[in-house]
Amino acid sequence: MTAVRELGILIALAVVVGVTALVNPLFLSGQGIRDLLLNACLVALLTVGQTMVVITRNVDLSVGSVLGFSAFLTGDTFSVDPALAIVVGIGVGALCGLLNGALVAAGKVPSLVVTLGTLYVIRGLDYAWAQGRQINAANLPDGFLALGSAGVLGVPYLVIITVIVLAVAALHLSSYRSGRELYAIGSNPEAAVLVGIPVGRRVFTAFLVSGAVAGLAGVLWAARYGTVDATAGTGLELQVVSAVVVGGVAIFGGSGTVVGAALGALLLTTIGSALEVLHITAFWQQAITGALLLAAIALDRAVALRQAAALRRQSRGVSA
Repeated sequence: MTAVRELGILIALAVVVGVTALVNPLFLSGQGIRDLLLNACLVALLTVGQTMVVITRNVDLSVGSVLGFSAFLTGDTFSVDPALAIVVGIGVGALCGLLNGALVAAGKVPSLVVTLGTLYVIRGLDYAWAQGRQINAANLPDGFLALGSAGVLGVPYLVIITVIVLAVAALHLSSYRSGRELYAIGSNPEAAVLVGIPVGRRVFTAFLVSGAVAGLAGVLWAARYGTVDATAGTGLELQVVSAVVVGGVAIFGGSGTVVGAALGALLLTTIGSALEVLHITAFWQQAITGALLLAAIALDRAVALRQAAALRRQSRGVSA
């Protein structure tokens, strides 16, 4: 099912790119492809942590605020020590993830409630720290800004970093026991407890990773755009959740891959870029994203019901 969904995303992506390229051939130029990849990278990076959380039947709505806070702190501390700035950016993301994980795993509070609350708390801290200030590219060293614009052999550093993080996460989820246990938790939390899986610890770790990755994304956001204020990343959490679900990660937990989520991010950002090229209002981007999200959730639900019905028929056959 996951492979079919990912193939469907690739086909949809090819259709969007093909139609847009017919209208404007520059859409598939070297610079056009580079811009598409760079636009998708930050969202794709955020989907890594979000995927791990959603697989466990949870959600992290605070990633946009964490990214924004991390981006501003990174830019603000560069005047003190560049290396410290990057550590601070990732560290503050990890601390936010630690808070979310503790409240969800230890406090047994629903993740939707927790992360909706921390979304506003962290954004408020961001505004309080910024106090109306703005970080400009002139305040950041050229070497740091190169992370968001330069590359190796024509491949941007931002793309390379995103691919590395995706590869590590995909390997962990597919090949390591702690990664496979996340799927078991999402499939049936009660059964996971009965077979001895440390559910609380695994959920806590998923939120910690999500926060740390959001912190890294904040650092790269500052490098990519140079100009950062307290509104950075506002509303990004919904785009990330949409990308994850459209990419085949079941909102009900238990299935999906980080590769599929990254493809979902690439599809949504490509649709946005294509609509701009075609001079179509941004409203339609939101409408299409919402429609894709509803379709993905409906498909996941239909598949889950069909599998449940098949299991019931199988159990009747065995008992007979």
